[in-house]
Amino acid sequence: MKKITSEQLRKLYLDFYAERGHAVISSASLIPENDPTVLFTTAGMHPLVPYLLGEKHPAGNRLTDVQICVRTGDIDEVGDASHCTFFEMLGSWSLGDYFKKDAIAWSYELARKLGFDRDTFAVTVFAGDDVCPRDEESAECWRAVGVKEENIFFLDRKHNWWGPAGMTGPCGPDTEMFVDTGKPACGENCSPACDCGKYLEIGNDVFMQYFKDAEGNFRPLEKRNVDQGMGLERMLCILNGYSSVYETDLFDFAIAKLEELSGVKYGADEATTAAMRIIADHTRTATFMLGDVRAISPSNVDQGYVLRRLIRRAMRYCRVLGVDFSALTTLAEMFADKYSSVYPNIGQAKERIIAELAAERDKFAKTIEQGLREFDKILTHIPVGTFPGKTAFRLYDTFGFPIEMTAELAAERGYTLDKEGYEKAFREHQEKSKAGAEQKFKGGLADGGEATARLHSATHLLGYALRKVLCDDGIAQRGSNITPERLRFDFNFPRPLTEEEIAAVENEVNAEIAAAAPVVCEEMSVDEARASGAMGVFGDRYGDVVKVYTIGHSKEICGGPHAANTGELGKFRIVKEQSSSAGVRRIKAVLE
Repeated sequence: MKKITSEQLRKLYLDFYAERGHAVISSASLIPENDPTVLFTTAGMHPLVPYLLGEKHPAGNRLTDVQICVRTGDIDEVGDASHCTFFEMLGSWSLGDYFKKDAIAWSYELARKLGFDRDTFAVTVFAGDDVCPRDEESAECWRAVGVKEENIFFLDRKHNWWGPAGMTGPCGPDTEMFVDTGKPACGENCSPACDCGKYLEIGNDVFMQYFKDAEGNFRPLEKRNVDQGMGLERMLCILNGYSSVYETDLFDFAIAKLEELSGVKYGADEATTAAMRIIADHTRTATFMLGDVRAISPSNVDQGYVLRRLIRRAMRYCRVLGVDFSALTTLAEMFADKYSSVYPNIGQAKERIIAELAAERDKFAKTIEQGLREFDKILTHIPVGTFPGKTAFRLYDTFGFPIEMTAELAAERGYTLDKEGYEKAFREHQEKSKAGAEQKFKGGLADGGEATARLHSATHLLGYALRKVLCDDGIAQRGSNITPERLRFDFNFPRPLTEEEIAAVENEVNAEIAAAAPVVCEEMSVDEARASGAMGVFGDRYGDVVKVYTIGHSKEICGGPHAANTGELGKFRIVKEQSSSAGVRRIKAVLE
């Protein structure tokens, strides 16, 4: 295999698809623009959902990108050789253009270009079931490019079927690519479906060729799409023959700095290795969250809560490693420098990143002091023996006191932590939180429904009204969450709005609605959009051609869907105005 750096791999991938007619587009924000169903962009396809559903993309029907993503479901797994909370996805897209033959031929050509050997290259394809047929077309395409018959595996829907994301929508078979590691087969039926380690996934092609309707029927799509993707960190690890993503150039400098600060070698023991990985991963993710174009800040809700949890968990492992909490700001500065040439907004936001991290560091230091005082109070009420799990969870939930710290302090004082009781309390909390989140993020713009489209248009009018009423042209969206029932709009502003200002904003929006102005969409270059006065976070966020929506007096760069006319919206009413995080306000509103 070739030895390759992250910069070289990004360039090789984008150049490969650009040479085949794909427009190179920039990564979208970590916060989904038009999908309130999740807190973060979790996959490369996420920002392109509107276009996979039929919207026309300004850059054309062949696209390629490197998309930044965050997945937080496995936070507790970080510390092993492969899990990361932040990652980059290399992706290429056909929106109603080429299909299986070209997609598979190019995937194989790219794999060979990267150095994968024909004899160890294996693939899986959809085996078919009583709903959709066996994907012989993909299998034949793989045979045509030279993949050995014995290296083509037919697997079930669980392994080789994609989507739809909701109850209805585009879906179809996928074909996944693997490398045979040379390990012995685990048995007669060993295949890439096994977890024995013989086969290592390197990428996949998703073929969206059906639409699943509300009755569960699958009909062929008129415009079929292709989503080809592979993970940057994972691919770097494989190509360079590393046993862990933390050995790649994306992390090696951070690990070296932690060795220097702690005086301990990476790999010295399992606890040290895990601590260094957690600190490096969580600090990198925090750097990207803080430097995002939508400016996430630590808080007790939504994205800010996840950010706060990552920072505090990294600080917890600084204690394990015996290094000062200032290690986080040191590493964040290094990560900002590392990525600034690829993602300029990270370099531009370096001062803010460091300042926010330092503030959260100091705040958590006080939290630890509070937790220690509370811990000592608790000990006066319980006899030596078992430290109650429910009490340990209260320390965590109320004071942000890490369970590992509680266990450590309890042991020092002769107590044994009731881990089962803690885990039970934690599970109950998760179930309640999950139920709340499912209710909170019900629906979403991704379904393109009329109600959400109207509320989406209303957010444009709200942004315009806020700038006008508050006499502040610097006000911009810092996040949104739109369901069929209501909208939530975050914006930068230093203080609460007065009752008079809220009423004035409502009146301004309703005046725009009463004007019954048509919603106009135009495609233009970024320079033309800027010159026209369109609102937007200019820079790497957009491609060469963008969509500009004029809705009444509002003019913004945006991806649909929208209402056709402001007169369709109904009466706008602000339900609540509150703080979201430091310097960011939140408005919840409805259309009646």
